Amino acid sequence: MKTIAVAPSTTVGRLAPSPTGAQHLGNARTFLLAWLSARSRGGRVLLRIEDIDSPRVKPWAVRQAVEDLQWLGLDWDEGPVIQTERSEMYAKALERLIEAGRAYPCVCTRSDIAAAASAPHLDHESPLYPGTCTPWRLGDAVPADDSYCWRFRVTATPDSFRDRLRGECRFDPLAELGDFPITRKGGAAAYQLAVVVDDAAMGVTEVVRGDDLLSSTIRQLQLYAVLGLEPPEFGHVPLVLGPDGRRLAKRHGDTRLSTFRAAGIAPERIIGWAAASAGLVDREEPVTPRELVDQFSWSRLRRDPVTVDGERFLAEHR
Repeated sequence: MKTIAVAPSTTVGRLAPSPTGAQHLGNARTFLLAWLSARSRGGRVLLRIEDIDSPRVKPWAVRQAVEDLQWLGLDWDEGPVIQTERSEMYAKALERLIEAGRAYPCVCTRSDIAAAASAPHLDHESPLYPGTCTPWRLGDAVPADDSYCWRFRVTATPDSFRDRLRGECRFDPLAELGDFPITRKGGAAAYQLAVVVDDAAMGVTEVVRGDDLLSSTIRQLQLYAVLGLEPPEFGHVPLVLGPDGRRLAKRHGDTRLSTFRAAGIAPERIIGWAAASAGLVDREEPVTPRELVDQFSWSRLRRDPVTVDGERFLAEHR
C-alpha cells in the first residue's frame, strides 16, 4: 500500500466557496479553520470560486460569498479566481490523462449505473461504476458529441494518506470508490479534475475542507500521480449537522450568513461560535479571526460533528 505525504516549505491555503446557494454556518466554520491554518503558519490565502457546477450555480451567490467572507473578517492575498475561466487548463490535463490510458469516454447514465451496480459502496457515495465502458482504448472511436463524459480509470494505489486531523486514512479505491467522472457530458471539467489542476497551478500546499470529502482525496491523489503533480497536505474537519444528524439544510432553520448579517448580528459572534464548537477556545464569546491566529493548533480541534438548529441559533445570538 502506498501513502502520499507532502511536507511543504511555504504554506499556501485556499478558500473555495461554491456558489450553488447561500453560504451558511457550516461553511463559515470550515472557512475559518482553513484561514487560521494558513495564517497561523504565516502563510498566504487564495480565494477561488468553484462555479463549474453550472446547472446549480446561482449568479447572485458569487457576490454574496465574497461579501460573507469579508463580513466574517477572512481576507485573502490572491483572487478571486473563477473556475469557469480556466477551462483551457482542464482540457490540457484531460488530454494527458487520455494519452496515458487513464481516461475513457462513458455513455452511461446515473440510472444505468444504479441498475447495473452490484458491488457494495460507501454509505455517502453513489453506486460504484460497473465498468460498462472500460473496454475503450486510445484509438477507438469516440461516441457522438455530448453523449458521454470522460471517466478516470482507478488503480489500487495510492490508497491512503495522512490527514492532519484524522491521521492515517485508508480506502480501497477499486472496491469502495470505482472509476469516476472527470468531465460532464459536453466536455466541461468536473469537480475532481478541476480542483487538482487548480490547486497545483495556484501552488496550494494545504487543503482544509469538510470530512464529507475524505474519499475524494484518494481520487484526487490518483489524478495528482498520473499528472505528475505534487499534492498538498489535507485536513478534513467535521461537518455542521442539524439536530437530526443530517447535513445542515433548510429543514434545520435559516442558517444563511446573509440572514445573520441582515439581522444585525455581529460577525464576531459567528466566529466565536465557530471557534468554540471546533475546540479552539474553552467558551463561546465574540472574537475576530485575527485574535485566534496564535491559538490555532490542529491538536486542539475536535473530531466530532457539531449540531445546530437555525431558529434557536438566531434567537440566542441576536
